[in-house]
Amino acid sequence: MTSVPIELLSPAGDMECLQAAVRFGADAVYLAGREFGMRTAPSNFGPEELNAAVAFAHARGKRVYLTCNTIPRNGEFRRLPAFLEQAQAAEADALIVADLGVMEAAKKYAPKLGLHVSTQAGIASYATANAFYNLGASRVVLARELSLEEIAELRAKTPAKLEIEAFVHGSMCVSFSGRCLLSNYMAHRDANRGDCAQPCRWKYALMEEKRPGQYLPVEEEKSGTFILNSKDMCMIEHIPELLRAGVTSLKIEGRAKSAYYVAVTANAYRCAIGEAQESPEKSVSPWIADELNKISHREYGTGFYFGDGPGQVYENGGYVRDYEVIAVCEDYKDGVAVLSQRNRFFQGDTADVLEAGEKPFLLPLDEIYDEEWNPIEAAPHATMTVFLKTDRPLAKGAILRKKRAG
Repeated sequence: MTSVPIELLSPAGDMECLQAAVRFGADAVYLAGREFGMRTAPSNFGPEELNAAVAFAHARGKRVYLTCNTIPRNGEFRRLPAFLEQAQAAEADALIVADLGVMEAAKKYAPKLGLHVSTQAGIASYATANAFYNLGASRVVLARELSLEEIAELRAKTPAKLEIEAFVHGSMCVSFSGRCLLSNYMAHRDANRGDCAQPCRWKYALMEEKRPGQYLPVEEEKSGTFILNSKDMCMIEHIPELLRAGVTSLKIEGRAKSAYYVAVTANAYRCAIGEAQESPEKSVSPWIADELNKISHREYGTGFYFGDGPGQVYENGGYVRDYEVIAVCEDYKDGVAVLSQRNRFFQGDTADVLEAGEKPFLLPLDEIYDEEWNPIEAAPHATMTVFLKTDRPLAKGAILRKKRAG
């Protein structure tokens, strides 16, 4: 197993997500500006927000990587120098790039920043990794289609100074390393500019030319019709194998996901990394793996790491959502927790509590009060303040969840 420090890298679509990532154990975050990033759905970071994000992370010893991984057209390159100069002025730690032209521009306009080559570049061999290293890359983000065996060979045949980053959790794309044109054709939304409409998640049927309007179901083993809908990746039970293969940065997908998703995934993988480093031959604790069933997700698989591909979810294109956040702890003192409501909950409910770096625990919500200290039977209003009497201390920022009925 590698002795190189292992980085846990979390997504941040906005400042709330960045703060959750830092609080719950990420070593670094990756985020986007308002241009040149592969996700336009999140709010992302304007110039002043980027400055604040970097300052927040650096004050806590964390790193910030700025995505610049679209494939720009001629007209867009005119705006690129200013974007790169602002990234350097904000003191981001590295740029994530996919395009050779962007890479050359980054060396000119942001020479102090590290260069990480995006998974969009499709790095699937040591020869390609070495070529990017010779062009100035400090890190390569591997194509998601590689097996652990292929990663180990790539690691053995590349310079030790070249960092190896690989995805360990999140959505999988049906196309090679995300280079898909389905969205362009079907929704006129460019996937390579961050606007993917995810048509791979849609339900499909066949229609014969001479029978317009007569739809024939597409079935695979009579399981369903979502033939392009990939399973989500989850490698929480295989951290030792990833480390033995030489991966130095474990990346969680999800810049369009919620702060809750970021918190849970960061906490789970941080705990799993700790266990793997301490006892690499032992299986991950069941509670850690179970945490990832408490976030919105599709059916899980292990991607291409074991050589068999991610597999598809044929029954539907949606998510499993078994838990919801009901409150966040703002303070605790003298047996009283101050909660900020997120979803409706009731007196007598039992909360599943997540604190950074800790195993979750169950907490009865037997005595709850409004801001005037009137006993209440429910907390129905968004962000309302609720006082909870409890002898169990709660950490500031603790997340209270409950399992959905049914």
